[in-house]
Amino acid sequence: QAITNLLALYQPDAIMHLAAESHVDRSISGPAAFIDTNITGTFTLLESARQYWLELGDKRKAAFRFHHISTDEVYGDLEPGLLFTEQTPYAPSSPYSASKAASDHLVRAWQRTYDLPVLITNCSNNYGPYHFPEKLIPLMILNALAGKPLPIYGNGQQIRDWLYVDDHVRALYTVLNSGRVGETYNIG
Repeated sequence: QAITNLLALYQPDAIMHLAAESHVDRSISGPAAFIDTNITGTFTLLESARQYWLELGDKRKAAFRFHHISTDEVYGDLEPGLLFTEQTPYAPSSPYSASKAASDHLVRAWQRTYDLPVLITNCSNNYGPYHFPEKLIPLMILNALAGKPLPIYGNGQQIRDWLYVDDHVRALYTVLNSGRVGETYNIG
C-alpha cells in the first residue's frame, strides 16, 4: 500500500527499479533475503506499477516506462575472449544471480502478459564514491592501504567488467529515454 500511495502522490512518468540485495557472498550464506528482496520485491513493485499505469490517461500511459536494473551476473561466468550479449542464455551461478534472473523473467512476463512498458538493463559491476567497503574494488584498495593481503577468489582467473557509477547513470538515463519497450540492454 505504501508504494501505491507514493505513486498516487508523486505521479511519476517512469519507475526505475534499482532496489536489490546484491552481495554474492551474502547470498550464499543467507539466500532468503535475496529471494524476498529481489524476487518478491520486484513482484510487489510490478503490481503497483501496473495498477498505477492502468489508471493513467492515454498520453501519460503511452509515455510511461518501468525500467528494471539487473546484472550481467545472470549470464554466469564469462569465458576468456568472449563477451556477453543480450542474447546470451541465462546461467546464474549463485543465489544472487538466480534471484536477479528470476526478477528479470518476472519483468518480461509483465510486459508480455499485461503490456506494461518495460525496459531491462543488465549492468556490469559498479564502482565509485560511497561504494560499500565489502565490495571488491574498495576492499582491495582498503586492504592495500592497510598493508593487508589482497583476497583471491577461487583460482583468481575470473573475468569481471567494471563500470564507473557516473557512466552507469548516464547509460540508465539514455535507455530510459531512448530504449525500445520490451528490450534488454547490456551496459558495461
